Amino acid sequence: MSYIKAGQDANGEDIKLHYTDQGQGATVVLIHGWPQSHEAWTYQLGELPKHGLRVVAYTRRGFGNSSKPFEGYDYDTLADDLKAVLDTLNLQNVTLVGFSMGGGEVARYMSRHGGARVAKVAFVSAVTPYLLKTDDNPDGVDKSTFDDIQENIAKDRFGFLQTFGKQFYGEGPLSNPVSQAVLDWSFGMASLGSHQATVACGHAFAETDFRQDLATIKVPALVIHGEDDKTVPIKNSADRMSQHLPHATYITYEGAPHGLFITDKDKLNRDLIDFATGTDVRGG
Repeated sequence: MSYIKAGQDANGEDIKLHYTDQGQGATVVLIHGWPQSHEAWTYQLGELPKHGLRVVAYTRRGFGNSSKPFEGYDYDTLADDLKAVLDTLNLQNVTLVGFSMGGGEVARYMSRHGGARVAKVAFVSAVTPYLLKTDDNPDGVDKSTFDDIQENIAKDRFGFLQTFGKQFYGEGPLSNPVSQAVLDWSFGMASLGSHQATVACGHAFAETDFRQDLATIKVPALVIHGEDDKTVPIKNSADRMSQHLPHATYITYEGAPHGLFITDKDKLNRDLIDFATGTDVRGG
């Protein structure tokens, strides 16, 4: 396995981020969602390098085969981890692609590190601009929703992860967009995360305000979201991105759930390839 050092924990131990680096050409960096690992990008890692792209994907601290420190799950630290990936591999003119929680890393990196080394950004099913409903963010999600998530994690994290996975891919009584094997695979990824990372990152993506971060982004931007996303509802997230990122291209996928990197993989791959290679993104 390949690892990148991203600082040290409180005990002086190196924090190592597991990553993969595939293909040659213009570089795309894929940042996964909560509570999975970079393995979630399996269909993108298998397709994008066929189109003249170098694709780097890494696993966030606390998850998969990356180090699992007790601390460091705030977005400032996570953005610094992203910087360590870009700096260590000396990546230039990259396209950053953040899925779900990973969209927050993209936004915070761009403001905290001045967009260094980045040519384009993409937000896929992302938690931006600000999920939590507050007095100055009335279009957010009610705090009780996130409280329920934390209570269920505390009660039975593995039971929560199985239920969450079904919603993630749009499973329902009359809807079976993915196989049981996909659900099992996804659960396996999520179960590798540490309890502390799962809890702390749940707070981070729910409670972090990215509106000022988005205002600093001047490079070309792409926003992709599923219309039937029940995990990060489109009305609370992507529909509001134009207020903070007015120059972005906004594409919705009809009928798509949150985990569209699986359910709509061909469409997503095509749009990411077009965006990264400078071709007009078709969408739809």
